[in-house]
Amino acid sequence: MRSVTRRLAAVAGLASLSLVFASVSASASASATDNPYSPAYQHSYRHGAVPTRDQLAKINDYKSAHATPNAVAAGNTLQYGGGIDGIGVTSGHPKVYLVFWGSQWGSQSTDGNGNLTFSSDSAGGAPKLQQMFKGLGTGGELFSGMMTQYCDGPGVASGATSCSASSAHVGYPTGGALSGVWYDNSAAEPGTANGHQLGVEALNAAAHFGNTSAAANRYAQYVILSPTGLDPDGYKTGGFCAWHDYNGDTTLSGGAVSSPYGDFAFTNMPYVMDQGSSCGQNFVNSGSAGTLDGYTIVEGHEYSETITDQNPAGGWTATSGQENADECAWVSPGSQGGAGNVAMGNGSYPEQGSWSNDTNRCDLTHPIIGGGGPGPVSLSNPGNQSSTVNTAASLQLNASGGTSPYSWSASGLPTGLSINASSGLISGTPSATGSFSVTATVRDSSSPVGSASTSFTWAVTPTGGGCSGQKLANPGFESGSASWSATAGVIGQNGPSEPAHSGTWNAWLDGYGSSHTDTLSQSVSIPAGCRATLSFWLHIDTAETGSTAYDKLTVKAGSTTVATFSNVNAASGYVQKSYDVSALAGQTVSVGFTGVEDGSLQTSFVIDDAAVTLG
Repeated sequence: MRSVTRRLAAVAGLASLSLVFASVSASASASATDNPYSPAYQHSYRHGAVPTRDQLAKINDYKSAHATPNAVAAGNTLQYGGGIDGIGVTSGHPKVYLVFWGSQWGSQSTDGNGNLTFSSDSAGGAPKLQQMFKGLGTGGELFSGMMTQYCDGPGVASGATSCSASSAHVGYPTGGALSGVWYDNSAAEPGTANGHQLGVEALNAAAHFGNTSAAANRYAQYVILSPTGLDPDGYKTGGFCAWHDYNGDTTLSGGAVSSPYGDFAFTNMPYVMDQGSSCGQNFVNSGSAGTLDGYTIVEGHEYSETITDQNPAGGWTATSGQENADECAWVSPGSQGGAGNVAMGNGSYPEQGSWSNDTNRCDLTHPIIGGGGPGPVSLSNPGNQSSTVNTAASLQLNASGGTSPYSWSASGLPTGLSINASSGLISGTPSATGSFSVTATVRDSSSPVGSASTSFTWAVTPTGGGCSGQKLANPGFESGSASWSATAGVIGQNGPSEPAHSGTWNAWLDGYGSSHTDTLSQSVSIPAGCRATLSFWLHIDTAETGSTAYDKLTVKAGSTTVATFSNVNAASGYVQKSYDVSALAGQTVSVGFTGVEDGSLQTSFVIDDAAVTLG
């Protein structure tokens, strides 16, 4: 962190920080590289370093003690630095790439939201940051609007403190900022990686994501996330929680990083949960809900500074050297510009305020400038629904875009159900059977953006009636091709070559070792309001080798592809496959199998005992 010309006073042991402005001169306020308590002291590459809460008190105490009496106030206004290599701010849609560096993260899995999770991430920080960057620019959030007031380009003079409407403003991350996630477990991360090593990992990430040109990296930033227990750049004793820089900084510890892909921005993001409250744990929320407060606050700090000062210090800084988020670090919740939970389209995330030249203060939100914005409100279709009469039911509708809060309405709901106008939750107990055509509508709080609607069917069935049994005819092919449509030679008694799962008949698609396509299908009706499962037994054998899918089997129910298989899935014996096709209730659809074989080496897809089971 660079020096400040106003200070944050420690109140009640830093539990409630408030913003106080000191009347000190720029020369007397002690810049970040002059203040011995600053994380940037003798480490000038630590741009925008988030000091620990204890370290911030020491920084401010030193500044206060070394202020020159009767000096002119330096001010907190940010000025444009003229750009480095033509780069000042991220004047386009921000692209964030999260890099989980080092095998110490443990084994990788994927959660229900499609986020990478890791066995050594006991606090759950990895999916939290992925969700946060997916959420930026959604739900009408205006935390990102704070940064859009800043700009760059040839029309912005060095030293400028404001931007014209025609300037290239920082981009609003409409629809999310997350552009890629990589678990680099090719080796362990060094225990105390220096700045150069962190920059090299960011260079490796650029190559991994295919960003191999200056244009591809112009609006990108790489967040190098270290696993628990490590001490990247000595943050545990260096008095900071994170910092950002760009590869060309010649003061970088270990030296600048030569890049064949143009300049690129990166962040040193340690596993700050290891440092507890000193790096923000429970700063906004209490108990377990606040375990990751510091992780989102600190990374949000570095993100906002990277997009306003992408190649430091060619972007926007104060005369003291502070960047926008530095000027508002650890301002307590409830204070002007203090930290707080920011609502996005996929949840709320603790963030800190940043400096606003427009209002001459710290703010947590700001109107969007220079285009972008949340876009029109959209409403996800939940699919057809089914319930049982006199049994409680509920459905949560979800919207994005526009400006929250939203207002909701619905027509055609089953008798006994209603929608909450504020939350979009449909709930109640249906009291009559039948098939109901529902239209749900959402309107955002900005009338020019308007409203969105979607329609679906909600079937209410009698208790215990109509939803049982198996619907396919001749499911085991024991009656030959009866009720099935198939290409020649598919259905038969294939004996020892491809034995049946049960009985003596089955369906054998492909297996010719030449370019060939086989099909198999049957039409089936699924009653409205019923749950339905498509199942079948599948055996795949092949002469192909390796991990490339040359020959493929596609399984469809109606127009929906429910599964695909290939020679890569070959195994001895039959394996049962099952898929929920309840979304097709109330329709008559074709259940179909299509096998496509390339020009050499056979793959056989053998199917038996298929079923569409209600229940």
